[in-house]
Amino acid sequence: MTPSKFPTRAGLLLFYLVLTAAIATGLALFSSASTIIALFRDATAGLLLPLILSLIATFLLEPLVKVIERGGRSRTTSIFVVFFLVAIAMALSALWLAPHWQQMWGSLKTDIPRYTSGLITFLRSAQNDLRQHLPFIDSYDLPARARALAEQLVSQILVQTPRSALRLASLLFIVPLFSFFFLRDGQRIMRAIIALAPNRHFEMAHDLSYGISRQLAHFIRGRILEAFIVGLVVAIGLSFTDIRYAPLLGVFAGVTNLIPYIGPLIGMIPGILIALVDLGLGGEFWWIVTVYFLIAQVIVDGFILIPVLISRVSNLHPLWVILAIIMGGKLYGVLGMIIGVPVASIIKITILEIRHYRRTFTLPEVAGDGERIL
Repeated sequence: MTPSKFPTRAGLLLFYLVLTAAIATGLALFSSASTIIALFRDATAGLLLPLILSLIATFLLEPLVKVIERGGRSRTTSIFVVFFLVAIAMALSALWLAPHWQQMWGSLKTDIPRYTSGLITFLRSAQNDLRQHLPFIDSYDLPARARALAEQLVSQILVQTPRSALRLASLLFIVPLFSFFFLRDGQRIMRAIIALAPNRHFEMAHDLSYGISRQLAHFIRGRILEAFIVGLVVAIGLSFTDIRYAPLLGVFAGVTNLIPYIGPLIGMIPGILIALVDLGLGGEFWWIVTVYFLIAQVIVDGFILIPVLISRVSNLHPLWVILAIIMGGKLYGVLGMIIGVPVASIIKITILEIRHYRRTFTLPEVAGDGERIL
């Protein structure tokens, strides 16, 4: 008799038990991994920003530390000298700027309701003008939406300001502490990490760490310098008009410029709205628009800073930059949008370096009996 081609009941039962056990094991592993990842994210949620700021400070201060170290001082002494100089510079800047910024911030909180009402009036007038040509605009209550958005923004500012002050105080303690250890022991930490790599991958790990460090250093220094120059150009350009809060608008434009593509657009919004409410659609308003779009972004940033400081460093396709910004924003908000591009650049360097070493140093394959194929 020929054996039956259909499985027996015992075989079906065994298959069902194995499949059920496999599914249950997979779900348990997935649940455990998700729980571990969630716990890890909760534990490191407050450390991400201090670590990033500490790394930025490390890359910015490293050249100055090396210059002082060449004068015959020890590494630790050089770091303390740099910290002392930075503390003096920050203290003098704070003493000079504190009265102006305090007065400007108090005036801004008073003027926000006026700017909100002026914006709503302008939107209502614009909607009435467009209603004749675009009837479907009747279904969109632009003034009400603008009022709700403005009220939400004001409430966020009032609620977050004390929290931001407390967080800033903690950062002023944590960031210098982390930066000190990164500057003093950074090379030792990197050597210890590279030493964990197997002998066959040691050279690749060494070159990879060197390439990533150099890429991050150039990228961070370039982006900080770019943001500073753009903010300075905006502040100087706005100072030729009667617009209020020109220094604050310049700082905001410089900080938001750190976010690729959409950051410059966000940085223009407050200045244009304030000019629209205070100055109207006159010559000064169009000069402010020219400062933001043509001078700061097109000429200074597009034609000078990006080709010189950024393009040769990031070397990423615009599509990957957009994806990095979106994914970073989904994970960590504005901070993720800022660090998304350097993280994507590090991933690209890692992939290219591994591919290069696999092609250049191909190791002999191992046959099935354990003998090498020569």
